[in-house]
Amino acid sequence: MLQHFAAGLLMLSLAASSWADLDTIIIDQGVDDPIRIAVVPFALSEDLDNADNLAKLIRFDLARSGQFDPVAPENMLSYPSTQDAVFFRDWRILQTAYLVIGQAQTNALGQIEVSYQLFDVATQAQLQRVSFNIGREQWRDVGHKIADLVYTEVTGVRGAFSTKILYVLAQDIGTQSARYKLQIADVDGARARTLFDSSEPILSASWSPDGRRVAYVSFETGRPSIILQDIDGPNRERLTNFRGINGSPVFSPDGKQLAMVLSRSGDPEVFVMDLETRKLRRITRHPAIDTEPSWSPDGRYLVFTSDRGGKPQIYQLELATNFLERLTFVGDYNARARLLSDGRHLVFVHRRNGIFHIAWQDLLEDRLLVLTESSLDESPSLAPNGAMLIYATQDQDKGILAVVSVDGRVKYRLPSSAGDVREPAWSPFLPDVVPPQSG
Repeated sequence: MLQHFAAGLLMLSLAASSWADLDTIIIDQGVDDPIRIAVVPFALSEDLDNADNLAKLIRFDLARSGQFDPVAPENMLSYPSTQDAVFFRDWRILQTAYLVIGQAQTNALGQIEVSYQLFDVATQAQLQRVSFNIGREQWRDVGHKIADLVYTEVTGVRGAFSTKILYVLAQDIGTQSARYKLQIADVDGARARTLFDSSEPILSASWSPDGRRVAYVSFETGRPSIILQDIDGPNRERLTNFRGINGSPVFSPDGKQLAMVLSRSGDPEVFVMDLETRKLRRITRHPAIDTEPSWSPDGRYLVFTSDRGGKPQIYQLELATNFLERLTFVGDYNARARLLSDGRHLVFVHRRNGIFHIAWQDLLEDRLLVLTESSLDESPSLAPNGAMLIYATQDQDKGILAVVSVDGRVKYRLPSSAGDVREPAWSPFLPDVVPPQSG
């Protein structure tokens, strides 16, 4: 049976000033034997004493991955910040597998020099020695980056703590003052900012592959429109505003096309728009409802939901040949599918015993694994490293976001105190905000 952290539950939170709308992470479940790691409080110069604690942020990131069990600072036997001050016996006593130490100080140019080292305690070998030059506003960025590098070194999987999430924050729903905000935030919920604010619903946000633009559905004109908007910049454009449905926009892997659902010809069909010419190509032609398209990693296929067989199921269409294949057969409702980067595995919304869960399926071996146990789980979105996915769910009749690993072993929730949170979208890997100076 899978073990839970701290006798069933570990709640992690940062200072309220560090958070926006998602203010607590609750880790429900981790791996059976998490990796014991010590991240020692960094030695800071006097002018940085009030800065956010980098070590705390790194521990926080590694803990919420579910793969690590960080040593609490109060349980540490020593607090080294340089290699010659490390006594590996101290860390072996604490059964620590890995050790991270670091320093930060302001240089003559006003930049902050941050450096850290990662050690294998058993072999006493230094695995990483990396430094950064940052501005004061980049404390969280460098913390996430260090967590990424440590995670990658230890697990062999690229870390995704420096990525972002999009989500819709719905406030005062059912009242005349209802507001919908398209938010962008760190993956732990911090530093949220609003990209678009409306009194009408916002749906189906999708990232461009370079992370510079998003597409989403807005009802600001009184009916659904597909919007293309820069993440950082003034450009915002309405791509479609046809009668009927304008929905489910998703970028192709090369960023040159946008798949979407339109009912301009009657029933909902999947279309692809060339983003340079704005020309539309109709992909599906069937009297059933065809919706929720997504792309295969190589851009050769579109996966979509259709009730052409009587119930919502997932189909795959090869764009060059129009060859159509049904992918799901277990259950009477399967929808909102996303292919993993290997093209072999699929995650989607799956109904079992009348309850909606997130499921994973091996397309070659036709194996299905239900990943979540809560109810009304929807809108799964994969992390760019393929290790985790974020989704919307309900907690005490309130919309929240939750994260689960693709093998179902790690689970955590991101409750919000500001309103209902829904429609999450995990970003691709983004350009380094704080590139390493040495390694």
